[in-house]
Amino acid sequence: MKAVIRTQYGSPQVLSVKEVPIPKPGNREILVRVHAATVNRTDCAILWGKPFIMHFFTGLFTPRLKTTGTDFSGKIEATGKNVSRFKVGDKVWGFKGFGLKSHAAYISISEDSPVLIMPGNIGYEEAAASAEGAYYALDAVNMLKPKAGQKALVNGATGAIGSAMVQFLKFYGAYVTAVCSADHSELVRSLGADKIIDLNTADFTKDNELYDFVFDAVGKSTFYKCKPLLKPEGIYTSSEPNLLHVLITPLLGGKKAMFRPPKNIKKALAAIKELLENGHFKPVIDRKYPLDKIADAFEYVASGKKIGNVVIAMGT
Repeated sequence: MKAVIRTQYGSPQVLSVKEVPIPKPGNREILVRVHAATVNRTDCAILWGKPFIMHFFTGLFTPRLKTTGTDFSGKIEATGKNVSRFKVGDKVWGFKGFGLKSHAAYISISEDSPVLIMPGNIGYEEAAASAEGAYYALDAVNMLKPKAGQKALVNGATGAIGSAMVQFLKFYGAYVTAVCSADHSELVRSLGADKIIDLNTADFTKDNELYDFVFDAVGKSTFYKCKPLLKPEGIYTSSEPNLLHVLITPLLGGKKAMFRPPKNIKKALAAIKELLENGHFKPVIDRKYPLDKIADAFEYVASGKKIGNVVIAMGT
């Protein structure tokens, strides 16, 4: 089978596509023929090994997993003898934050991992695009528990996290201001945004509205820059938090920065599945690449120009 292989941290140039043996599932594992995966910000952090703290989870000096990929969708081809949750032929999808070698034609994964039966109303590519970014978006929204009528601003509203976040906030009834390029205003309004700030012509931190929540989905601002946007008890959160602000500001009262390490991926994916099935969430897909063009996909994601998700379509 084809699989993406790398033996060191570095740029996409360290990646190669090679023929390797199809893995054999263990007693409690499923063998999945991968139909789609994505290249996302998590993948980029694992590829480059940046920030360096990633090394403590993915391999101190060399990558623990030689094959990249953190999410997938596909069909089960075989099961271990003790597997009880799944059967051959099931369409499944999943995500694991520190990698599960899904940039490959097949993966073998424990049935106890964050893997679920796919929503019945979407295809493989949409399922793969509903994992990583949507998971981080839903976890952040659930942390803050928005209520109907509250106001939220999302910086980076066209990314995989931001585009999902806009939709989840609207599901809870929030008024949403989206920060993005005016070129994508039609897309963002279709996701439910009530107001759009063009990042190319305006500084969103100078907006004259006050918000209950400010979500920096791209990690390009700071709590102190966004503090004037917040209501007296408003909360700022970022996909790349300053942990000092997270530790100190809640102790001071009033406006604060919040963050929690993401957890319980399986429960979050189950919630995303329900939202997909009920039509409350639709992933945004920017581009699709074949596995042989994996380096190009990484380069594009790293450029910061992508809209929503970049999908690796396996052509199976």
